[in-house]
Amino acid sequence: MSINHDEQDAPEPAVGPAPEGEPRFRPYRRPAAGWGAAEEVTRFLGRERAPVDGARTMRKMNHEDGGFDCPGCAWPDDVNGLRLDICENGIKHATWEMTHKRAGREFFAAHSVTELSGWSDHDLENQGRLTEPMVYDPGSDHYTPISWKDAFALVGTALRGLDDPNEAAFYTSGRLSNEATFLYQLMARELGTNNLPDCSNMCHEASGRALTASLGTGKGTVDLKDWESADALFIFGVNAASNAPRMLTALSEAHQRGAQIVHVNPLVEAAATRTIVPHKFADMARFKSTPTSTLNVQPRIGGDMALVRGMAKALLERSASDPKALDQEFIDRFTTGFAKYRALCEATPWEEIETQSALGRADILEAARVYGEADRSVVSWCLGLTQHEHGVDTVREIVNLLLLRGNLGREGAGPCPVRGHSNVQGNRTCGVDHHPAEAFLDRLAEACAITPPREQGLDTVGTIEAMRRGEVKVFVAMGGNFARAAPDTPATFAALRSCELTVQVSTKLNRSHLVHGRRALILPCLGRTEKDHQRKGVQSVSVEDSMSMVHLSVGVKRPASPHLLSEPAVIAGMARAALPDSATPWHWYVEDYDRIRDTMAKALDGFEDFNRRVRRPLGFRLRQPARERVFLTPSGRAEFSTAALPDVVPAAGTLTLGTLRSHDQWNTTIYSGNDRYRGIENLRTLVFMNRADMRERGIADLGPVDITSTARDGSRRHLNGYLAIPYDIPRGCAAGYMPEMNVLCALGDYSTQSDQPIMKHVKVTIAPAA
Repeated sequence: MSINHDEQDAPEPAVGPAPEGEPRFRPYRRPAAGWGAAEEVTRFLGRERAPVDGARTMRKMNHEDGGFDCPGCAWPDDVNGLRLDICENGIKHATWEMTHKRAGREFFAAHSVTELSGWSDHDLENQGRLTEPMVYDPGSDHYTPISWKDAFALVGTALRGLDDPNEAAFYTSGRLSNEATFLYQLMARELGTNNLPDCSNMCHEASGRALTASLGTGKGTVDLKDWESADALFIFGVNAASNAPRMLTALSEAHQRGAQIVHVNPLVEAAATRTIVPHKFADMARFKSTPTSTLNVQPRIGGDMALVRGMAKALLERSASDPKALDQEFIDRFTTGFAKYRALCEATPWEEIETQSALGRADILEAARVYGEADRSVVSWCLGLTQHEHGVDTVREIVNLLLLRGNLGREGAGPCPVRGHSNVQGNRTCGVDHHPAEAFLDRLAEACAITPPREQGLDTVGTIEAMRRGEVKVFVAMGGNFARAAPDTPATFAALRSCELTVQVSTKLNRSHLVHGRRALILPCLGRTEKDHQRKGVQSVSVEDSMSMVHLSVGVKRPASPHLLSEPAVIAGMARAALPDSATPWHWYVEDYDRIRDTMAKALDGFEDFNRRVRRPLGFRLRQPARERVFLTPSGRAEFSTAALPDVVPAAGTLTLGTLRSHDQWNTTIYSGNDRYRGIENLRTLVFMNRADMRERGIADLGPVDITSTARDGSRRHLNGYLAIPYDIPRGCAAGYMPEMNVLCALGDYSTQSDQPIMKHVKVTIAPAA
């Protein structure tokens, strides 16, 4: 359907918030961002007691001149010198880190682990910053203080006492800097294991595998300048207003220059309507919004691949009468497999495409028309595409579509996975990979004088399974909240509790500190916003954004506690204790991070002359061969794929449920029970449903329901007493919040293509609560 919006928006009448604790659903009608974001930021800064200090600090976020990189999403920094390149959720995330609240030894003395286990995720993190190392005391069921020396000794003793280094696993969250990431993987590999699970295993693993298979590179090929020059932008499975809010600037500017913007999502999210960009002060003053979409397409959950196949089929049919519908010269010169793909599209009936996508042919043809008439197209996507059994095939189908019109290796065109967490892409680039390439290991061995292991390590699901079997005894996590982020919550909890030692390197208290091994450590570290003082002065770290730009980040705030260590210092401390005979100069590295970068320049492809290049304005962009039409595939060409369409139509009586985040949430961090853009107040235990599906089941608006998932192995999982919210979502589909709904995704329900948990494709039944 086409989207038309009035550009002038009168402010809505003020409507007070719901009474404290009372759930309410009221559809959101205002533009994304704009005054709604400004009002919420003001309230948030006030709640965190940082109205002045927080606002002052935000002026240093996402600035190359001595500022810090937003610890939230991985959207690139503005390339045109924007002074307020910030957003509502970035401000929340940074302010949440800069809180004046502290969770010190007095707090842990007053509250047992058993008591804290009954607290909500929000209440745990809301206690404030961790201040010193803590060790679990099973006798009292409390965490008690421990010195850094003794904490490192405990880690070292546990790791040295393992019969096999593969009895340890080293998890990484996207928040880790490039320098810390490099040291972390170096420690693991010097110990002798490639057990390096990371959050990518749960989000964009499918993207990396698909792009590598099709193009020979595991990353997108576009940058922000390509977004600025594209004639058409296609956004698949992205809730941009909440998960990458700075994308709204790119969308509004694209609309103003006349570009077509197509959103593909089972839910029409706020970013697919209109926005007022807060740093456009004239628009804010006049309440003048800009559309952020010219077409919204709502396939069923998992139906995106059928939609893209239909778009390709339409282009191929059009090419019979219009040779310009395809870029045949590009296809002949740079690709392989076109004839087989063409035959596959011709053999796929329109009826199958319509059934699997849950779209009418007219909707598919309209999307194809937009794509076919655009000279240059960028196609972006997020977890709405990847967290399915067929995630790899879907991303490869997108590449097929791009190849048909030569939308690769030229300005304004290409594939663009939208990474959700700051530096999650840099983690993989800098070596956190459970299945590293031989070439990477060869360079690492030469640069660092170690003998890295060559056998494949464990990913996230594999690590949980190994912990449950008692095969992984030591689990170390750098950041994140593994216990809540992983699927099948009871199974993940049991796995962590089976460990001999769990080590959590964190800034704030979270569920993973309470779901622990027989012995447990909490090691508090500096946040991205804080100054990192080392022997050679205040240090900078680097991050890589979702479009392969590498740039520096320098903290500006005084550390929350004098007892905090930086992430590189924590890693070096553990490494020295675990590897007492190591020739790696761990302490020397921590004195001056330039030394780490010098070694990275030798070990990592694309990081040559690292220290000089990263100090350029905006840093530097890592080379993507496919962007230059160099394809590191077995054929030396871009490769069309020919996967059959999956059957994603739910069986009679069942629904397909996808998990998602609320607007007032960042990954597993819950700021409140509100979800402004979806009209939710004071409620997280909910399920969004199509109203016809609700009527069919006798479910009232906000009526309590019981949700049951059925896994591949036939086992069932339940959530009871959730409230049903009528929503604009295709029939047969449902959605609800992670991490609460992670319990419904069985550990064994992961993609055979990417090994990702299929958190966007859970088969459920929903009935009125018993």
